[in-house]
Amino acid sequence: MLKEKIQALAQQYADECLSIRHHLHAHPELSYQEYQTSAFVQAKLQSWNISFTTMAQTGVVAIIQGKAPESRTIALRADMDALPIQEQNEVSYKSLNAGVMHACGHDVHTTCLLGAARILQTIRQDLQGTIKLIFQPGEERNPGGASIMIKEGVLTNPVPQGIVGMHVHPGLPAGKLSFRKGRVMASADELYITIKSKGGHAAAPHLTADTILIASQLIVSLQQIISRNNNPLSPSVLSICSIQGGHTTNVIPSEVKLMGTFRAMDEAWRFKAHELIKKQTKGLVEAMGAEVDVHIDVGYPTVDNDPLLTDEAWQLAAEYMGDENVEETEVRMGAEDFGYYTQQVPGCFFRLGVRNEAQGIVHNVHTPYFNIDESAIPTGAGIMAWLGATLKSALPLQ
Repeated sequence: MLKEKIQALAQQYADECLSIRHHLHAHPELSYQEYQTSAFVQAKLQSWNISFTTMAQTGVVAIIQGKAPESRTIALRADMDALPIQEQNEVSYKSLNAGVMHACGHDVHTTCLLGAARILQTIRQDLQGTIKLIFQPGEERNPGGASIMIKEGVLTNPVPQGIVGMHVHPGLPAGKLSFRKGRVMASADELYITIKSKGGHAAAPHLTADTILIASQLIVSLQQIISRNNNPLSPSVLSICSIQGGHTTNVIPSEVKLMGTFRAMDEAWRFKAHELIKKQTKGLVEAMGAEVDVHIDVGYPTVDNDPLLTDEAWQLAAEYMGDENVEETEVRMGAEDFGYYTQQVPGCFFRLGVRNEAQGIVHNVHTPYFNIDESAIPTGAGIMAWLGATLKSALPLQ
């Protein structure tokens, strides 16, 4: 049976996938700089006789065709970029690039999709339709590699009737998966605020506008504006994550810069909040005697899992893994540029468990100690191959 073939091949290729993951983890590259990663992916695909093209400079798109290639097309996607974090793990495959680390598991995503490609190419005579494999750059940084890939035609020639993506879940034990139908992740926008005055002596604040005090007032005020105007049944989050201004104890700086993020689960509220943020910022800063520049860099949309496609993927995952190993994932205020794909075609974005408390593998993503239980890799490769081979609810376009 097809399931047993895929499961056997996932185990057969497990050591090779482990080697791939170690290489990728040791050689991380930042968003839109994934040149060596892209070359590595291309070399692997070429060695397996899988045809591919490139786009968005470092993106790679491979095609595997089974019987009746035009009968269905399913896309499988992985992201390839790393984060500007100095790794603190002491492992043999520790990052060799100073200040850069695969702290969000994109090395695992790329490894699993390469593993799925290897499996699907091996069983291509058993496949129906076409599998499109998308290795995407720049998920961690606006405007999002997905948006660039879409603009360059990744969802055309052929047009996929469904797309599947996966993300590591450090809160879920290895050997388990989680799915959720409907809206599953938030939108994400970047906030850049610059407060300006003439500056002055700390002993004479009355002769200038105190940019530090204004910044502190503004941070509190923005939190209140969001919490008091948003419907509490639809969560949103505003976080100011950077304050830059001043260099000594007795000078009020002429400029203070704030940077942060705004996340929302409601697209209408999202853009209403943008206007409230701008209005409140301008009004408060000017009332306190300073000038201000506000820029909101509109980022990723919400991730919306297609109910039909996700329901089928969930059932197929339970068939592959066993009911007890598949559960419902939580709504998350984190964001993913996979949302761009779900705006265009039916999508399913699910979670791969990587936690192992006995081994101390418990740290969250975006931290210098993030790591995974590597037994999750054959699980991820196998389930991606299985879903690519068996999803049927994405019917051919009429």
